[in-house]
Amino acid sequence: MLRSKQIKTQAQAIGFHKVGIAKVDRSENHNQAVQHLQSWLALGYHADMAWMANPQRQDVRSLMPEARSLICVALNYYTPHQHSEHPEDGKISRYGWGRDYHKVMGQKLKALSSWLQEQQSDIRTRYYVDTAPIQDKVWAQQAGIGWIAKNGNVITTEYGSWVFLGEILTNLDLEPDRPHSQHCGTCTRCLDACPTQAIAKPFVVDANRCIAYHTIENRSSELPPEIAGKLSGWVAGCDICQDVCPWNQRFAQETNIADFQPYPPNIRPKLQYLAQIEETAWDRQFRASALRRIKPKMLRRNARANLIARENSTDEKGIS
Repeated sequence: MLRSKQIKTQAQAIGFHKVGIAKVDRSENHNQAVQHLQSWLALGYHADMAWMANPQRQDVRSLMPEARSLICVALNYYTPHQHSEHPEDGKISRYGWGRDYHKVMGQKLKALSSWLQEQQSDIRTRYYVDTAPIQDKVWAQQAGIGWIAKNGNVITTEYGSWVFLGEILTNLDLEPDRPHSQHCGTCTRCLDACPTQAIAKPFVVDANRCIAYHTIENRSSELPPEIAGKLSGWVAGCDICQDVCPWNQRFAQETNIADFQPYPPNIRPKLQYLAQIEETAWDRQFRASALRRIKPKMLRRNARANLIARENSTDEKGIS
């Protein structure tokens, strides 16, 4: 019979930076997470991300009825490169600087899943990395990976919040880890730093006011004025709430995964270039990137909104 320790050893050998195990059951923590999700949805904080309301998200067993345990893993993706503050440069969230994490994480999850199935003929597994309606952050906390912070991200004590999450559902009845305790304390730096006040209150993020949501998920031809004027250079995602986090400032360490090193064009893209980018150039620059979710017309929209905001700011300074 496979033990949790054996699985963790193999996961680390494959290259995962953190691994933890949670039991699939109706615990008090699980019920609280479901209630939190239902309240968040009722407030409309998911904006037009209809998939967040998928009922399967409230019961992981709907994806695999025979599931007994959930193996949670994390990959550190931090590199020491910094975003440019030059007014001509755009900003891309760190998660999109290098190779598409779905591919990197997916390969490792497949390797671990295959290894598990090789150990016993009756072992069943299903693995996911943003590919199923799973509350991955909730399960990561349950499995001891880290805790859900006030900005909605999972923070680990070893790598801060610069981690990608993945999970494997299995019919194995494994010894679970202890859920991670919360260590944000009285800190409110993420709430205070958000230029659009997207963190409605601690642990509650309103996507309708989130720069990351609008630059990645919003398919409208124009961004809301209250968002467009406060992009501060962001064209793909937003790292502000993570950049100011004390845990990230103290404990972030460079990843050992070469695929997460930035493609040079993604660190300081020119706003003027992105404001005119065409399909061919977009395909060439973002071919192996998670940023393919942001289509060319969206990148153009985001870059142009930044350029207009910059022009308006310059005009206001001239008048004053």
